Amino acid sequence: MTPPLPLVEVPWRRLSPRMLLIHPVREVIRFIPALLGVFLAGRSSGQGHWWSLAGLAVVLVVSVMRWVSTRFQITEDQISLRTGLVRRRTIAAPADRVRTVDVTEHPLHRVLGLAKVSIGTGTSDRKREGLVLDGLPTAEARALRVELLHRGQPAARPGQPHPPATGIPAATNHAGVDEVELLKLDPSWVRFAPFTLSGVVTAVAVAGFAWNILNQAQVNAGQLGPVQSASRYLRDTPLWLLVVQLGIGVLLIITVLSIVGYLLAFWGFRLSRHPGGTLQITRGLITTRATSIEDRRLRGASLSEPILLRAVGGARMTAIATGLRVGRGSERGGTVLAPPAPKRRIQQVAAQVLHGPDMARVVSGELRQHGRNARRRRLIRAVAPCSVIALAFAALWWWAEWSGWLALASLVLLAVSAVLGLDRYRSLGHALHGDYLVTRYGSLDRRRAMIDTDGIIGWNLRETIFQRRLGLISVAATTAAGRQSYGLTDLEPDEAIRVARAATPGLLDPFLVVAEPVSRRPFLARSPRASSSSR
Repeated sequence: MTPPLPLVEVPWRRLSPRMLLIHPVREVIRFIPALLGVFLAGRSSGQGHWWSLAGLAVVLVVSVMRWVSTRFQITEDQISLRTGLVRRRTIAAPADRVRTVDVTEHPLHRVLGLAKVSIGTGTSDRKREGLVLDGLPTAEARALRVELLHRGQPAARPGQPHPPATGIPAATNHAGVDEVELLKLDPSWVRFAPFTLSGVVTAVAVAGFAWNILNQAQVNAGQLGPVQSASRYLRDTPLWLLVVQLGIGVLLIITVLSIVGYLLAFWGFRLSRHPGGTLQITRGLITTRATSIEDRRLRGASLSEPILLRAVGGARMTAIATGLRVGRGSERGGTVLAPPAPKRRIQQVAAQVLHGPDMARVVSGELRQHGRNARRRRLIRAVAPCSVIALAFAALWWWAEWSGWLALASLVLLAVSAVLGLDRYRSLGHALHGDYLVTRYGSLDRRRAMIDTDGIIGWNLRETIFQRRLGLISVAATTAAGRQSYGLTDLEPDEAIRVARAATPGLLDPFLVVAEPVSRRPFLARSPRASSSSR
């Protein structure tokens, strides 16, 4: 009888020593405000340079100790990360819980041939802790991504077998595995960048950063030469000409910043499907990012149409998947399945990503519109606040002799709010196509969410006092993926219950009662708010 082989303990490993060239730079940039404050405090005593050197030395020591105290271990069954010197912390997760692998290469990483690997295991997106290996050689990081997600052939999702060949040419990734390319960035799509308003966010961020630096340095912006010249020009220029020039200048700045941001974020964008059962998303110009999503973790997709992007026929798409973070600034980028692009092309890609039966109806089919009471409520919610503002300005103009321009502006605002209210109503819609629940909502940012009913784990039904007066109810499907709740707003109770029962047969039945003998319409046993969950 052959004796069993002894168990070999997998050693703990450190990150690449090349991270010692990245950590100090990163920490110095992070602590620039603090170092500047130390320098200014020391300058009052005539020892500013010594104080600065002392503060810089402390930052460098902290950055070096971060590398020394970080180790990781990857076995067949578990992934572990150990950090901290004074306060030791160990994070461990089973290997079969890995749901996404995100490989990011920042500029300094790329120069040194390194990458950061973020391993998603389904942790809540509101928690900052996670399995992040910041400083692996690029080849090792890419190989680790393939190993973690493709250790075994994942089972196909119920009712959704892997699609047959589509005629799309296959490409070979860094690991030498053939992939089916679903989408590749077209340079002409940059025309959609100015309509995303990302330039506005960038301009505000740059202005805030500059203002913070001036405050930390105790510099009076009004005494700067360019600021004084601009002030004199503003005083000497007619108002109408100034408004025109400022409007054109702001539009140009926003357009340029939007285009630059689009190219930085989506340059080289590529969406492909790995034969092992994962979606691969690669993008980025200066900072490259490669995200892998297990196909069996994908619970749907969301098409977003901000109002300006919608006006030029554009849209973008994000994933609804378990283990992916949403709504946290840069972390939201991990869910991007398609950049701002022509809506028709986005719909084609959505059908390929979801690869279920009758996908054309799911991604672009007509939806069931909500009733007249829903339109009435959308208008009331949009117009009522603006009506109060208009009445207040009218009263101030009549009795306090305020400027009449404010009253006229409030009337314009009232008209705009009415138009937005009607648009919000036209955006409302829902449908149940095969295994997918489709819901559409929003005006300034219209969204069409397509959720696999297999991923729905419960329902939340809400009925406010205003909805009760109009005979309406809101129902939200809860899921462990994406935003975790996708609602159908202002439905009639019969329709809300019909949709919920059709999407998840049997789930709501224990919560329904039948009123006798006046009506046989089913009602929720608990109101005005009721919920159910299962699975």
